[in-house]
Amino acid sequence: MWFKNLTVYRLPADWSWSAASLEEALARRPLQPCSPLDMRSMGWVPPATTDRLLHTLSEQHLVALGVDQKLLPASIVRQEAEQRARVQAQTQGFPVGRRQMRALKLQVLDELRARALTRRRITRAWIDPRNGWLAVDSASDRRAEELVETLRDSLGSLAVQKVETERSPSACMAAWLMQADASGPFSIEQDLELQSGEPAKSIVRYRRHPLDGKEVRAYVAGGKRPTQLGLTWNGRISFVLTEKLQIKRVEFLEVAPERGDEEEIDAAEQFDLDFAVMAGELAKLLEELIRELNGREAARSTAAAAA
Repeated sequence: MWFKNLTVYRLPADWSWSAASLEEALARRPLQPCSPLDMRSMGWVPPATTDRLLHTLSEQHLVALGVDQKLLPASIVRQEAEQRARVQAQTQGFPVGRRQMRALKLQVLDELRARALTRRRITRAWIDPRNGWLAVDSASDRRAEELVETLRDSLGSLAVQKVETERSPSACMAAWLMQADASGPFSIEQDLELQSGEPAKSIVRYRRHPLDGKEVRAYVAGGKRPTQLGLTWNGRISFVLTEKLQIKRVEFLEVAPERGDEEEIDAAEQFDLDFAVMAGELAKLLEELIRELNGREAARSTAAAAA
């Protein structure tokens, strides 16, 4: 249940959806099995331990988008079509032409599609009306937008926006590296990616390597911009910040509750406890990260938290 990545949006200021109305909207588009003719199906699935499509705890919401995709590689379709083309060529006495080959591929695709295996992918999102966040557990912009678009269709409208800051994350990361220390509650870890501009676009990567040496500062001073930097917030959550203000490889260090004997843990109660801790910690992390980046969003986030 713990989120591994965050693609973060701002909820509209006039967000007023109650839990009941939100769940009712999600229920109008549950995930349906792929029909024999469909290669893909998309809809909402239960995000927690119950069958409900919305999980709510202390005004924090959790939703999950399910995508069923049939597995039918193009190479399999092509292989079967070529085998049939050889048989057809022998029968008709001349090679199969392009039009016939296209028809064979469509025939094979239709026949195999109904028998293809289906793979399910689930993407979760955390909705925090109190602080105005919508965070998708995905490092992919495409998958995050997929969830946002589906949520927008389910609700009728959803004017969310990507978070913007006055200073770019890349500029802030460069300043932190030059001074060999991040500001506020953040500290620099040992992962870094640097990229030069056009036309070379050369990339330098550090993994589990100290970043306070002269070499790193020389790269930054020479014009290479940080595109990813490992950070730790308050010694409690480690993550990688990207130039697009995505938060990747999230790891909760000392905030996850200790687990006792598994036979004594109620799954639903444990899920609620984990969700409450995760939502509370991530809300604080996002607020302080935007503040350190001198974002225009900082004042709004603080006001929303106070309310």
